Amino acid sequence: MIKPRHLTMIGTGYVGLVSGTAFAELGFKVTCVDVDQAKIDNLKNHGIIPIYEPGLEEMVRRNAQAGRLNFTTNLAEVVADSDAIFIAVGTPQDEDGSADLQYVEAAASQIAPHLQGYTVIVNKSTVPVGTGKLVEDLIRKTNPNADFDVTSNPEFLREGEAVRDFIKPDRVVVGVENDRAREMMAAIYKSLTDQGVPLHVTNRASSELIKYAANAFLATKITFVNELISLCDKVGADILSVSRGMGLDSRIAPRFLQPGPGYGGSCFPKDTNALAKTARDHGVQLRLVEETITTNQLIKENMTDRIIKAVGSVEGKTIAVLGLAFKANTDDMRDASSLTILPKLASLGAKVVAFDPAAMPRAKQLMPNLTYAGSTEEALKGADVAVILTEWADFRSLDLTTVKQSLANPVVVDLRNLFTGAEMKAAGLEYHPLGRPA
Repeated sequence: MIKPRHLTMIGTGYVGLVSGTAFAELGFKVTCVDVDQAKIDNLKNHGIIPIYEPGLEEMVRRNAQAGRLNFTTNLAEVVADSDAIFIAVGTPQDEDGSADLQYVEAAASQIAPHLQGYTVIVNKSTVPVGTGKLVEDLIRKTNPNADFDVTSNPEFLREGEAVRDFIKPDRVVVGVENDRAREMMAAIYKSLTDQGVPLHVTNRASSELIKYAANAFLATKITFVNELISLCDKVGADILSVSRGMGLDSRIAPRFLQPGPGYGGSCFPKDTNALAKTARDHGVQLRLVEETITTNQLIKENMTDRIIKAVGSVEGKTIAVLGLAFKANTDDMRDASSLTILPKLASLGAKVVAFDPAAMPRAKQLMPNLTYAGSTEEALKGADVAVILTEWADFRSLDLTTVKQSLANPVVVDLRNLFTGAEMKAAGLEYHPLGRPA
């Protein structure tokens, strides 16, 4: 029976660092490799992680101190001793919507010359169908005598819940082309499957497509409920009641039915675009996916109009914005709704004063012309309207009486429906929620 000992993770970004650390937590010896020397030095010498993810920093330090988790920039020195090498590098969106595979290809080329003994190369990055074959061909061309297999093992990690999602996943998906690779991947995930986690083994192409299909479906589900917001406004329905009534149907389920200002983050925008592009490349048009992409952008733009409608002209007005990240419990600003909404408000003459518990360093790089507050209280002070943009727990527990006292004009636009009209009315605040009676 195969018993893998040493796993190597190429890339210490969101997927690589969470996955590598979690594998160490499961008892493997893990080496995380990255080309960024400063990032590796911070991880290795100070336990400083490059992302905000609850529970991860403590887990990194614990496993590093135990000697199970190591960090290096030298890939060549660890390849030969590795039983499995995970490629977990970025696949950013290219101009045409496709996934840019330059970092995947570079990793494969660097692995190839140093392979010794049987090794499984695992595509952990989100990649289009056919990437497994591409990696296999690159390695085979460089090192024709290497004994290896390339497998697909997509990640399904939610930002803010990533550690839990790895340790207690809904399922593990593996794409293999032979029994030897299947046995290695089953051995790697044995500690999870022994606890009842389903291991879904399929071929590489199916595994690669599962990742994109799952994210596109969830993006469509989010967009569907968000598109109902405007109809609820018109007919007097409550979007929260509608979404709950839908979600109680076991065929639909409640998750990803929470209305909000559009989806964002590192996965849904990039993966829906990449899936649509892959389909077009193969002569297929995924109309529902393409409409989801278009509608999501329109929903973000509609949120700007809602804020303007709540206060009239925003020119010369101070707008306090609570939340910048695309969702709570992360500092990820990729495709965040704030990037669409706030520059538009500023261009119309508003003074935007924003606060986010974690995302402000990244937001300042992307929107340097905004004003950034050091706290919720500072953001609210003297503002003409408060806009709740991200569903942080801190904002859910706001003292509404204090909010009323802080604002120059007692108006709240709640783009996450964190409160009820009754609560706002009791505090003397004019309330503008999404798709529900104020």
